Amino acid sequence: MKPFDPSSGDALADRRADFADMLLQSGDAAAAAELMLQALEKAPGWAYGWFRLGEMHEAAGAVAPAAEAFRMALKLDPEDHAGAVLKLHLAGAAEDPEAMPAAFVETLFDQYAGKFETSLVVKLGYRAPELLFDAVKAAHPGRFACAVDLGCGTGLMGERLHQLCDRLEGYDLSTGMLKVARAKGIYDVLEQADLAVLSFDAPRADLAAAADVYMYVGALETAYANARTMLMPGGLFAFSVEKLDEADGFALRETRRYAHSRAYVERCLSDAGFRLLSLSEATIRKDREQAVTGMIVVACVI
Repeated sequence: MKPFDPSSGDALADRRADFADMLLQSGDAAAAAELMLQALEKAPGWAYGWFRLGEMHEAAGAVAPAAEAFRMALKLDPEDHAGAVLKLHLAGAAEDPEAMPAAFVETLFDQYAGKFETSLVVKLGYRAPELLFDAVKAAHPGRFACAVDLGCGTGLMGERLHQLCDRLEGYDLSTGMLKVARAKGIYDVLEQADLAVLSFDAPRADLAAAADVYMYVGALETAYANARTMLMPGGLFAFSVEKLDEADGFALRETRRYAHSRAYVERCLSDAGFRLLSLSEATIRKDREQAVTGMIVVACVI
């Protein structure tokens, strides 16, 4: 996957874009969009510039121009590092993708890696790893021979899992996150992998955990089936999701994270060959000063 470069490659275009951002931050979104258009005249092939223009139009309430800009960003960058397809869906201009673009997720967390733990744990009160840790211990008081940390990030879940297992493996899409996790020295294996297509050929584990991973996946059927292939009979699968209060299904929120209903989670687990052991609701983090309710789930392979 090619690396993401937020620069246009044209110094004048970049300066105008920076001024446009300043106008946006000051509250004048319409003027910001006008100046951003001038930047794009200098660099018409700048995908991220078109995405930024879309956000400026969006902030100004110009829905149609915003959608047009997001479409241009997607056309110029089909891998979609900025997540234009998600913006289009939220604007009602595209169908809900079943999963977020891998390039978007990788870019997001590569940029976030250096400040991830401070931002998430200290500022947003992130609690999913500790809640999952307690749920796993309640379901299985003993040790595990091998645990797999799916979407391991910087190792927040791994710091707890390694207390419970003889071998710990971690997989994540972001090289930036993996670099931070590797420095902790708690993993026996750390590999870059897209969990949506991960082909697991190692010996099967007796625990797979995914803390705040499926917020970036809409449809869970394939994700759960993949997790099932990693586990031995009777193995535990522990994960968190944001709770959707609707009766069924999943939905992309304005935060550009997915939420899932309890009925949908339970059905996908059953279809993938799991038996539900526990499901509890708790505040897993804050977002814009509001508590985010999640579900902490533990299931086992039938």
